[in-house]
Parts: sequence; structure tokens; C-alpha cells
Amino acid sequence: MTDDTTAQAVTGFSLEMSEDIRDVRDWAHGFARDVIRPAAAEWDEREETPWPILQEAAKIGLYSLDFFADQWLEPSGIGIPVAFEELYWGDPGIALALTGTGLAAVAVAGNGTQEQLFEWVPQMFGTAEDIKLGAFCSSEPDAGSDVSAIRTRAVYDEAKDEWVLNGTKTWATNGGIADIHVIVASVDPALGSRGQASFIVPPSTPGLSQGQKFAKHGIRASHTAEVVLDDVRVPGGCLLGGKEKLDERLARVREGRRAGGQAAMKTFEKSRPSVGAMAVGCARAAYEYARDYATQREQFGRPIGDNQAIAFTLADMATRIDAARLLVWRASWMARQDKDFAQAEGSMCKLFAAETATWVTQEAIRILGGNGYTRDYPVERWHRDAAIFTIFEGASEIQRLIIGRAVTGLPVR
Repeated sequence: MTDDTTAQAVTGFSLEMSEDIRDVRDWAHGFARDVIRPAAAEWDEREETPWPILQEAAKIGLYSLDFFADQWLEPSGIGIPVAFEELYWGDPGIALALTGTGLAAVAVAGNGTQEQLFEWVPQMFGTAEDIKLGAFCSSEPDAGSDVSAIRTRAVYDEAKDEWVLNGTKTWATNGGIADIHVIVASVDPALGSRGQASFIVPPSTPGLSQGQKFAKHGIRASHTAEVVLDDVRVPGGCLLGGKEKLDERLARVREGRRAGGQAAMKTFEKSRPSVGAMAVGCARAAYEYARDYATQREQFGRPIGDNQAIAFTLADMATRIDAARLLVWRASWMARQDKDFAQAEGSMCKLFAAETATWVTQEAIRILGGNGYTRDYPVERWHRDAAIFTIFEGASEIQRLIIGRAVTGLPVR
């Protein structure tokens, strides 16, 4: 390689944010600092959807289809991760109430047609005057990580060109209160996860109801509930991707040929870098609080941060957070460039960021000592919130399984 070629290669690579991304980062950070953080403890205690904060976000365009679409289509791919990191730095529970609709939108974008995307995704956000929500419903009481065990059934009524859905979903963000539900259901149980499809359930469709609302350990400002489907009928056009495409895919499966991605897994694969960014934001919040506390809290006549044990812990916190962010950015860039996660880069970033968040928030409590264990300080709330990142949208064990299969090429069991 010549010197000129080397120079071109170097100048063609940059981790510098564009001015547009910096503006979005500062905008999201300001909202997180001024609106989300002051209300975080209140909504954690109330365990309710923070509608006033959603309204404030909608008024300035932060909760809107335009915001999500602009950041999702941002050329570098890091628009969403940068914004999510700032919002979850503010408070993961409230931030999930603001961003939870995005998973349903991703499900439509990843599995639906362009016409379905334009018809249904706007109805998930509504307007500043009339806020709407979306919910993605995949997990079931006996089918969490094992999506092949999904029992919710979708049966086609050819005479009416309708699909009839029956079953119960669980752990659904915005479940039951959403205006648009995206339901993963089995259309051919004999084919396992390869016989599944995703369906739109429009607003006020008879037969869909909210089941149990869960009282959670963390992210308590985000609504999580069961969704019950009792003879729910939806038009044929509510099958994401359309029936012709489904029939072709099922035919390939029955013939033993490759059928393409499974509905729920395609959605999770696209969303993993975003979840990693959420975890980075939570971890950063705890690290910064513990760092500032360590420089101000004195014991034995000096700041506790002057002790090597504390300083080394803070050093490890900072290093892990930066490493997690870079993994998230890489996976986000790859996804935006339509590059395959050949080495399970999406799972890598989600796994490392999630486990970083749980470790950093735990160490933050230890640095604060007894204060960190009380609700007078936010680190205990962040520690409770961080636990979810190792569980939802693929537990850490599932991410390791995916990574293990990718790096070995073997069917790890």
C-alpha cells in the first residue's frame, strides 16, 4: 500500500460525530436532564406510564415518527444509539416509555411491505395533540427465549379474507394500552419457529384485551402487561409481508429449503444495538454519579476517590462503558450498511453493554456505601433498572449461544 493510499484510508475512517448527530445528542441530553431526571423517582414510585412527559416530548418532536425515522435512516447508523444513550442516561424507565413503541415500528419495518409501513407506523405515534403507542408482542408464559414454543395461533379464514388470532402474550411493553399491537403467531405449528408470522392488530379490535399488568423490579415507569387474544379477527392485509410471501416461505420450509429469517428473531436482531445503547446510557449515569461522589465525599481527611481501590474501580467503569459504546456503534453502523452480523456483532454489543450496566451500577452502589443502598440516591434505582438489559430481547445466555454458534460454526447446545 502506498503512502497516498494509506492516507486516503486513514482520512476515510472517522469516529467523529457529524454536526447533525451532535445536535440530536445535545437535544436529547437537555430533555433528559431538564424533564426526565427531575421526574424519575416520582414515576418509579407510581409505576405508571408518564403521560405528561410523553406529551412534553411530543410537543418538541422527540416522541414522533419523524424523529425515529430520521435517526433510523441517519447514514452512519449511530443516530438512534446516540439519542437512546442520552434518554436512558436520564432514566431507563421513563425512556422506555418514550422509546418502547420503536420495537413495534421495527417489527413492521423488518417484516412488512412498504404500504404496511406507511399505513401502520404513523398510527403508532400519533401527533403531539393525540399521542399513540405501539406494542410488539412475542413472548408467552411458556415461550420467552424459546420462540419456537409460541402457541398463539393464527388461522386463515379464506371466505372472509381474515386471520383469527387466539392466545396470550406476556411481558409486552405497552401491552393492552397500545393503539397498534404487532403479534407474532404460529400459522403452522408443525414447522416450529419457521411456521410463524407477524400480524397487525388495529385499534379497538374486538377480542384483544389487557391481562395482568406486572409490578416490576425496575423500569417501573414503563407499562408491561399480558395481552389476551380471544378470537381476534384482522383483515388479510394485516399479515406483515402479505399472504403470497408467507405461502412461498412456508413452501420452501416444507421442501427443506432455506426460508429466510423468522419474524420475531428478525425484529430482535435489528433492535439489539439499540438495547445496547440503552444499557450504555444507564451505566454512564451511574458511573458519572459515583465519580462525582468519590471526588466530594471525604473519609479520613481526603476524598474517597483518592483511594486506589475506588480510583481503579472508576477506571474500569469508564473503560467498560467506552468499550460497550464502541461495540454498539459498530453493530449500528453494520446494520445501517446492510452488512450481515457474521460474527454475531449485534449480540456481542447487546451482551457486553447489558453486563456492563449491571456491573457498573452495582459498583456505583458500593462506592456510595450505605447512601447508595437508599432511595435518597438514584444509583439504587439505576441498579434495579439495569437488570432488565440482561433479560429482555434475548437474555445474556441466549446472546452467548448466538455468538458461540457464529464463531465456531457449530450448533452449540
